[in-house]
Amino acid sequence: MAHSTGKIIGQRILGAIPSVIGVIIVTFLLTRALPGDPAAFFAGPAATAEAIAEVRATLGLDKTLPEQFFLYLGDLVRGDLGTSLTTGQTVVYDLATRLPASLELTLAGLVFAIALALPLGILAATKPNSWVDHGVRLLATAGVSLPTFFTGLFLIYLLYYRMGIVPAPLGRLDILYSAPPPVTGLYVIDSLLAGDLALFWAAASQLFLPAVTLGLFALAPLARVTRASMLGMLSSDFIRTARASGLPPRQVLFGYAFRNAMLPVITTLGVVFSFLLGANILVEKVFAWPGIGSYAVEALVASDYAPIQGFILTMALLYVVLNLLIDLLYVVIDPRAGVEA
Repeated sequence: MAHSTGKIIGQRILGAIPSVIGVIIVTFLLTRALPGDPAAFFAGPAATAEAIAEVRATLGLDKTLPEQFFLYLGDLVRGDLGTSLTTGQTVVYDLATRLPASLELTLAGLVFAIALALPLGILAATKPNSWVDHGVRLLATAGVSLPTFFTGLFLIYLLYYRMGIVPAPLGRLDILYSAPPPVTGLYVIDSLLAGDLALFWAAASQLFLPAVTLGLFALAPLARVTRASMLGMLSSDFIRTARASGLPPRQVLFGYAFRNAMLPVITTLGVVFSFLLGANILVEKVFAWPGIGSYAVEALVASDYAPIQGFILTMALLYVVLNLLIDLLYVVIDPRAGVEA
């Protein structure tokens, strides 16, 4: 088991190296192909040609592309992702302060989606073509069809403006509260570690609405895959044999069918998490959530190269780590996966 796990980790790390190199090259070239001149943008509309040229030289944009690329590689080796011209901070600092906010939102949305999708998918599979099955499919279709910004604005209108049962969508915490001592960077966890229940409730209240908005979007693929996988397992020979042997229905459903149906669900879970982490930009904008998605958009508008490159590289590395964790989960759920690897 330990040997298989080590082998999987080694294969994944080696396989990820060409992908990361490709991401670095493509990101560098794409950012240079963006419309607009960052030197002219930061020099100001009244700047002279000489002032713009001076800013361009300061930013290193007067060098050839190969020279810029090798300078960029040298900075990467030293762990330097550059400095954001829009915030004035290093990109590493900006990402370190904003990434926990995006992770907290994405994880909360995923937990909400899992809590609904798995029971609904199992229920739909046990009663195929019933009104329950049709209702689950309708909910899943609606969740993936409605744009996240529309869902978010509708929930704000209904739950905040009309009913007043959620706080104003103004970021991670109300202005009356201060952030908890940083441990994980996730406010709901750090407030519990600090033993401050009032702060925990304030952070959870702010997180609730954007997490539900994101979770409704993630609900559809998880519910569909759970339903399809469970349908395949419930009609298999070994399940019929287990039922004929007189095993309790709950044990057959969860101990045999659901356990074997988990592999495609986990694969979908990894894909959905990766997608949500990079695609929750609209949710962050609607709820004024200070995550890396909104940070990347602001940098894109200003043609600020360093934050865009840092954002894409961070997402690529997170995706590699996530794939590695999924492979390890495969081994835990089905040890044959480790043998085949």
